[in-house]
Parts: sequence; C-alpha cells; structure tokens
Amino acid sequence: MSEVLAKKAAALDAADELAGHRDLFVLDDGVVYLDGNSLGALPRHVPARMQDVIAREWGQLRIRSWEESGWWTAPERVGDRIAPLIGAPAGSVVVGDSTSVNVFKALVGAVRLAADDRDEILVDDSTFPTDGYVAESAARMTGRRIRALAPADIPAALGPRTAAVLVNHVDYRTGRLNDLPGITAAVQAAGALAVWDLCHSAGALPVGLAAHRVDFAVGCTYKYLNGGPGSPAYLYVRDDHQPRFDTPLPGWNSHEDPFGMRPRYVPAEGAVRGRVGTPDILSMLALESALDVWDGVSVEAVRAKSLALTDFFLECVEAHVPAGRVASVTPAAHAERGSQVSLSCEGAGEVMRDLTARGVVGDFRRPDVLRFGFTPLYVGFADAERAARELAALLG
Repeated sequence: MSEVLAKKAAALDAADELAGHRDLFVLDDGVVYLDGNSLGALPRHVPARMQDVIAREWGQLRIRSWEESGWWTAPERVGDRIAPLIGAPAGSVVVGDSTSVNVFKALVGAVRLAADDRDEILVDDSTFPTDGYVAESAARMTGRRIRALAPADIPAALGPRTAAVLVNHVDYRTGRLNDLPGITAAVQAAGALAVWDLCHSAGALPVGLAAHRVDFAVGCTYKYLNGGPGSPAYLYVRDDHQPRFDTPLPGWNSHEDPFGMRPRYVPAEGAVRGRVGTPDILSMLALESALDVWDGVSVEAVRAKSLALTDFFLECVEAHVPAGRVASVTPAAHAERGSQVSLSCEGAGEVMRDLTARGVVGDFRRPDVLRFGFTPLYVGFADAERAARELAALLG
C-alpha cells in the first residue's frame, strides 16, 4: 500500500499546476512544513526587498519615504492587493493593526449601524478565544448582551433583537468551514449585520465578500498570505457602509485632514477611516512584497489543490495509521472543510513533538488535536504521503 500511495503522490505532483510556486519559498530540505495555518513560509524575494526598505528607504531617504517611497498610502495599497484574494472590490480593505483590534473596530462599528433597540450580539461558540473576549468587551461598551451559539444554530436564533453576528469562516481547531453565504443571508434578512473572521480562509479558498454582500470582515496575513510573524491584519467594510462606519478607534491617520491636527475628529472617506495610528511600515512592506507570490494565481486553483491535498492526506492516514489511533475531527464534506486536517489523538502533544523531530511540522491544540495545515502554494502530495507515513511510524 505504501508503494501504491507513493506512486499516486508522484503522479499528482507531476500534474500539479501550482507545483512551480514551491520554489518561490524558503523551505528546508527534508522537512514537510504543515503549519502554514499558523505561520506561512518566507517567500524567497522578501529579504532583498526588506534590505532595500531598511538601507535605502529608511537609512537614506528617512522621513522623505513617507511620500517618495509611498509609505503613507501603504495601508490602502496593500489592502487593494488583498482584496481580490477575498473577493472584495478595490477601496474596501485597509491594512493595519492586529486582527484583535480590527475585530473590535468591525464589531462595534456593526453594532453602531444597527437599530438602537437591537440589544444582542451573537457569536460563534467555537471562535478563537480573542474574538470572544473582544466581543464581550464590545457588548459592555455598547450596552448589548452576548449569546454564544454553534454557527449552524445561528440562523434559527436570529430575531428583532439581534444587532450583529461574529463568526469564524473556518474553525481554527477543527478546520470546519462555516456557511458564509447562508449565515450572512440569514443575518441580513433578520435586519442585523454580519462580521466574519477570515484568518483561516483567506489565501486558502474563495471567500466572496462582495458576491455575498458581507457587511464587515477581518483577517490576519501571516498564515496563508505568508506576510511574516505579526504582519498587520486587515479590515473590510462594505462600500455602502463606509459613509456611516463609526469607528470606535478614531485616530489621526483616519482623519479627513490628518496633518491639519484639528481638535475635532472628522472621518476620512472610504476604507481610510479604518486606519488609526501610524502604520507599521516595516512589516507592512514585507507583507506587500510577500503578496507577489500570488501574481497569476487564482484562488479557485488553490482551493482545488487544497481539497485534493486534504483528501489524499486522509486517504494516506487511513491506509498507514493503525485503526483506532487517530480520528479526524475535520468534516469530510468539501463544502464544510477548510485547508487543514485535524486529528484527535491520545497524547497528541507528545506525538506532535516527536513528529516534528522526524521532519514533519504541524501543531497541537489542547486537549488532543493534531493540526496539519495544507498551503497549496508550497505543499505537495508527496509531503502529504510522507506526513501520514511518519505519523503511522510513531503510532504503530
């Protein structure tokens, strides 16, 4: 069986139209990197770009680079680079701050757009913890109450008191893909606003923010977008909401006349009002450079390979790993799966440490989950087969 699967992997890799993109990244020989859902690999050309930014733009031009090197407009310019990857129009995405800060902006902004008598915020009960913490703070700040529900139960729970709903597109622990079109439509039919966290979907699958008329969305850039550790997040505000978006974090960078230094805040037009303070230029420009690997790549092709990779990995796990040692907690249905496979396993923490020592890097989530992220731009089918084989060697 091992020989059969190895030959199948070789055939799939030979037919892979994205295989050439692997050479665009810094990857260790002999290591299978399946943790791009936590931190994407380094694109090879980024260090040279950053050397120029540091030595010339900062070292020589210094303050002149805000204008001459385009630093001042970077948040919107980089936002326009991300927009096609999440199905958003130009002018609707601004880059800056962390995901947590942008969740706060988006959720409070959404609640402020809702009617005053809508006093309830619904949140995904399996959300990444920070989203829940921020939602609770936003509820206290706006005089609303929180209800946590499974994403599938949200449509039935909507009502005239619902102001806004915060949901993760892909569950960070299980890899479950939640129904963005269906939940968004239900939320808006109930007169509320939908806020989506795209951290585990952007760069891995089509999102379709404009097509599904999503109200607000946020996401990080250091996972499937390969922007680097701590790279700035982004905020999407639907075009017709932008004139009424009342950010809870007004800053001089989002003022209509930032250098006027006026005591009264007057928000800028468009996505710019999602800015707060001085942009984090070094990480912003590293991200901008990293996004070059997406030139000529369709998100649809990435999604097709992602599903094929995760299907094949599950096939290899079933063939190689002794029965009963692991169980997939990631949905088998393509419509319900992101770009990772999560396996429950006894002693998962120790297993992942040992697996990493054998050259297969994934990660562990308490209490018993092994996570394997499949980044189609640089992960191949032979990687998937080897990962399953090494896991079997540990558990057999």
